[in-house]
Amino acid sequence: MKNGRSLVDLAQELERQLESKKDLIVPSSLVRHTTDEAGDTRLVVEETGGPVQYGVTPLARRQLADKLKIPYAYFERMREEQPALLDRNVNTWLQNEGDRRMLRTLDGNVRAVLSERYRRLDNFDLAKSVLPILQGLPGVRFQSAELTDTKMYLKCITSRLKYEMAPGDVVQAGIVITNSEVGQGTLSVQPLIYRLVCSNGLIAPERALRKTHVGRALGGEDDAVTIYQDDTLRADDEAFFLKVRDVVQAAVSEVTFVQIAQKMQKTLNIPLKGDPVKMVEVLAQRYTLNDTERSGVLRHLISGGQLSGYGLVNAVTHYSQEVEDYDRATEFEALGGRLIDLSAQEWKGLAEAA
Repeated sequence: MKNGRSLVDLAQELERQLESKKDLIVPSSLVRHTTDEAGDTRLVVEETGGPVQYGVTPLARRQLADKLKIPYAYFERMREEQPALLDRNVNTWLQNEGDRRMLRTLDGNVRAVLSERYRRLDNFDLAKSVLPILQGLPGVRFQSAELTDTKMYLKCITSRLKYEMAPGDVVQAGIVITNSEVGQGTLSVQPLIYRLVCSNGLIAPERALRKTHVGRALGGEDDAVTIYQDDTLRADDEAFFLKVRDVVQAAVSEVTFVQIAQKMQKTLNIPLKGDPVKMVEVLAQRYTLNDTERSGVLRHLISGGQLSGYGLVNAVTHYSQEVEDYDRATEFEALGGRLIDLSAQEWKGLAEAA
C-alpha cells in the first residue's frame, strides 16, 4: 500500500484549510472571466463589498468549460493562443445563463465550479466524526492517509480479523474512507484487504457504501452572492456524519471480511495459461493502463513467480506502491478488488490470452 502523510500532518493541513476556504453561491451574471497573456485565468465575482478576484485551478477550469458546454480541448486552445477570445466566449455564456453556481475556494483560488445543489461533505468534519470511531477499532493501525488536490483518504487495518490465504500468507481486514470536496467522487466507505507478506492493499469497491454530494438548492432566490461560513457548513452536515459510524462498523465486520478474503482465495485456483505479456496487454486495454503501468504490472507478475489469478491480483496491487500519484495508486488497489469479482468467463479471457 502506498504511504501517505501522518495523521498529525493530515490534521494540521485540514485545520489550515478550514481557515482558508470559502464557499459562494453565485448567480452566473455576477461572475466575469479574465485571462492574462501568460494564460493564467481568473474569476472576478461581484461580492457585496465589491469585485473580488480568484485564481482558477485546472480542475475548476475543466468544470467551468463543462458547465458552459465548451469542449475542454477548445477551451484550452483559446486559453493558450487566443485569451481574449476565451474571455468573450466564457463571459457571453455566463451573462446569458440564469443559473447559480457554487464556487468552492481555497487559498484565494476557485478550486471547483459546481451546481448550487452540490452537497458539501467536508473533509474536516468527516475526519472529526470518523477518526474517533476508527481509533476505537480493536488492534487498529492507520496504514496510510493522504489529502490530494481532489480527495481525502483514510486507510486503516485491524489485526483483530485475519485470514490465511495459503500457509504463511496472511491477510488482515481494513477500511478505506474517501471523500472529495470538489466534485470528484462520492463520500465512500470501502472494505480493505491487507496482505502482510508484501504490504499490498486491495480495496473491494463492490462492497462500497457511498453518499452522493447532491442535496437541496442552497441560498435564496435573489441576485446576491451568498457566502457560507464554516460553522454553518458544519451544522448542516453534523447529522449526516453521525450516520457514518454505522457504515464504518459494517465495513470491517467479520462476515464482510471473510466473504472478500474467500473470493480472493479462489483466484489461487485460476491458472494463467497464456502468454503473460499478451495477458497483461489485455488487462491494460480493458482497464486503460498506460505503457509504464502495463510494464510495471508485468514485472511484478513475473518476479512474483505465481502465474495464477492470485498472482495477477497481487501484481496489480503491488505495483500501486510504485505509482507516484496517490489518487492513481488507490485506483490500482481498487483494480485488484475488481479483478477478484470477475466472472469465470472474464477470467478465461485474461488467463488464456495468447
